[in-house]
Amino acid sequence: MRVSKYGLIGFPLGHSFSGTYYTEKFEREAIRDVAYDLYPLKEIAEFPALVSGDPQLMGVNVTIPYKIAVMQYLDELSPEAAAIGAVNCIRIERDTAGSPRLTGFNTDVYGFEKSLRPLLADWHRQALVLGNGGAAQAVCYALDRLGIAWKIVSRKPLAGAANQLGYHDLDEQVIGEHPLIINTTPLGTFPDVEQAPPIPYKFLGEQHLLYDLVYNPAETTFLKKGKEQRTIIKNGYEMLVLQAERNWEIWTGGASEI
Repeated sequence: MRVSKYGLIGFPLGHSFSGTYYTEKFEREAIRDVAYDLYPLKEIAEFPALVSGDPQLMGVNVTIPYKIAVMQYLDELSPEAAAIGAVNCIRIERDTAGSPRLTGFNTDVYGFEKSLRPLLADWHRQALVLGNGGAAQAVCYALDRLGIAWKIVSRKPLAGAANQLGYHDLDEQVIGEHPLIINTTPLGTFPDVEQAPPIPYKFLGEQHLLYDLVYNPAETTFLKKGKEQRTIIKNGYEMLVLQAERNWEIWTGGASEI
């Protein structure tokens, strides 16, 4: 019996949302002859041997710290992965001789955009994106697709960059002009649940929408502080579910691009 294998690469790999999600999905939907495993790679240089050494491996998710480094081993990138410069999903196709062809995708874009869209009101036309890592780039790409102007907020913004701000720049006017605020940093993730991005929460109001990519805990300090100001809040769990389903479509031939 041939088993199609999928998995997650990164390091270190502790509790995995993906591992739990796909295992439960396979059981719930009676999907047979498949497996999802964790592959903690101490170095990204171990990745080619993983692919070539297991002809049953048909796709992987990619997490920290390899979303950028893994790109050197790929044959092709989807448009959004190329634009963002980061990959979180790889489809592995093999020819009759077993030679693999690897295509990289970034399904963070799909998950974020689809989960955000139902919450948007007419006035959500400008956004602050907290953080400047790979997740922030995916969020900004999605915001561009939605026609929402954005500015990156970080501790060390690039000097002279019009679309970058420091946390010290966030006064009442800036907060008021940007009713959509997205946290892409890990601040507030379990177990450090008391942490939160240092924004002036007192200037938030009912028209603000706060979106946190963090999903554990379900209500971060960032979201709690927004809720106290009567904002709309959303965590990142639905985004993860949506991107997980998109990964599955990509791996099994149901989607060619985002």
